[in-house]
Amino acid sequence: MAESWSFVDTFESNFRPLVVIELAKGTKEETIEWFTKRIVDKKANGGAQLQIKPLVTENGDENIYLVGASHLRLLLGAETVGLVKECNDNSMRTFTYSSRKTFKDFADDNHNFLTMAECQYIIKHELENLRAKNEKMIPGYPQAKLYPGKSIVRRLLTSGILVQIFPLHDREELKKLRHSWYGRVKVGYQPLDEIRCYFGETIALYFGFLEYFTFALIPMAVIGIPYYVFAWEDYDKYVMFATFNLLWSTVILEVWKRICAIMTYRWGTLLMKRQFEEPRPGFHGVLGINPVTGREEPVYSSIKRQIRIYLVSLPFVCLCLYFSLYVMMIYFDLEQWALDYHEENESNFSSLMLFVPSIIYAVVIEIMNRIYRYAAEFLTSWENHRLESSYQNHLILKVLVFNFLNCFASLFYIAFVLFDMKLLRQSLATLLITSQILNQFAESLLPYWLQKRHKKRMKKRMCSLKTDTDLSLVEQVNLEKEMGTYFGTFDDYLELFLQFGYVSLFSCVYPLAAVFAVLNNITEIYSDALKMCRVYKRPFAEPTANIGVWQLAFETMSVISVVTNCILIGMSPQVNALFTDSKTDLILTVALVEHLLLAIKFIMAFVIPDKPRDIQIKLAKLEFESLEALKQQ
Repeated sequence: MAESWSFVDTFESNFRPLVVIELAKGTKEETIEWFTKRIVDKKANGGAQLQIKPLVTENGDENIYLVGASHLRLLLGAETVGLVKECNDNSMRTFTYSSRKTFKDFADDNHNFLTMAECQYIIKHELENLRAKNEKMIPGYPQAKLYPGKSIVRRLLTSGILVQIFPLHDREELKKLRHSWYGRVKVGYQPLDEIRCYFGETIALYFGFLEYFTFALIPMAVIGIPYYVFAWEDYDKYVMFATFNLLWSTVILEVWKRICAIMTYRWGTLLMKRQFEEPRPGFHGVLGINPVTGREEPVYSSIKRQIRIYLVSLPFVCLCLYFSLYVMMIYFDLEQWALDYHEENESNFSSLMLFVPSIIYAVVIEIMNRIYRYAAEFLTSWENHRLESSYQNHLILKVLVFNFLNCFASLFYIAFVLFDMKLLRQSLATLLITSQILNQFAESLLPYWLQKRHKKRMKKRMCSLKTDTDLSLVEQVNLEKEMGTYFGTFDDYLELFLQFGYVSLFSCVYPLAAVFAVLNNITEIYSDALKMCRVYKRPFAEPTANIGVWQLAFETMSVISVVTNCILIGMSPQVNALFTDSKTDLILTVALVEHLLLAIKFIMAFVIPDKPRDIQIKLAKLEFESLEALKQQ
């Protein structure tokens, strides 16, 4: 491939803007000249060999630049990042420029061989891999230090010189996607392949999981309705329902792995090799030598990081958990006050007042979750993790622990300390429904309304614009650069994780939880689609082969649900009546049943393969061919 780079033309008459770079206003000319030169320079000279063009705004400032690339440059970039495409024989293989003719739909004049999302991902990769050579600082900014091998874009971002980099929307493709995705109310599957082509695999996989989880909840909802209507207080009839729930939670997670493997194989990400992780932008330390790459980069003592984690972060998380429990006890005081008030008055108003403490507590829980999220992000950043994956794992652990306790501690307390099943049903229903309404408002409706207001103001201002540049492009860039930034699927998966907890942990007490979850998820699909297409800037595509650590989080929740449901069944009056002579026998029987169910759960997880047989064969065949090719070399 190295020989091919010399044939890449940096300039192409048909310039297609793909990515927007916004520099800080007042950025020095020498900095702009140096940075743009590095972008267009040939690879042999340490450049990215891309195309760049300034976007002239209404006041003549040139702090916004459009980045594109020639068709040949993108094809060579596809080989560099290891994109996997479908071949003429229907197999999936890593794309190489030398064997380009063997890939399906490839033609020298077919510029749609690579999706726009893939092209933007390639440009992002090339920009992030622009590295300092002999420069000691960013020209014009002596305080912004550089060293050989340092990512230039990351240094510009941390120095505040580079405001943002984002991919442009394709208006025509977005219009088509909106129409097929949420433009009309219909009963059917989402266009996941189109979503993947436009937004990339990570977002398509989230919507695929959301859709799958919604369909998987339907059997629980259908079975839960008659249990709710006909057997409200008869706990022994919930034994079958709870058992079905426990097996259901295992099966759906195992089947999801298979569906995920099918989708990611079709998209090519199941075969993509994991790339070497670079230090995250916020990582800092003294300059040293990386023993793996041999490059000079910041080094930070792992002992210092561990001290920060265990002596600062851990005590802070424990303090937050204690505060959450303290708020929970205030909630129970309010519940007692509402109950006393109802007993004294016994009116319709007093009946409604019984729900007020739970609603207030649900709102407080959401507020506390969001405030803690900011604190967790600050702490995790302060811990100074070198890799983005390490940062994300520590952040997810902090957030999951707090959210789990904050959302479910009151339910555990009501169930296993107060033994009040009526209050448990009421609290579970109120917390679930209130949290769903608040999330829909905060995540979709409010941002959409704010974005619509901003769009109207921006259009009025653009009407008076007089410039030779394409007005529609100027308008588009100015609109999109002010849109909110989508920070990933973290919050979306977290919401589904908590919902899964509400449905599975206390299923034998409130069977209607699955019904409300289905209704919420149907609206969630449409509101999230609206959010991605109309509210946020287009995110860069991120190849992924699975839902990552969230799979483990959901599986852990399903294990906890086995324990809670077995204890709840063991506490029922009907089961207690069978063990009037010895409570020890009751405890041992419940423990035995719980262990048996866990054993069945783990056996099912082992028996159900993560990948379908045909995909296993295809992967094995590719591995065999790779080994044979190595032998011949």
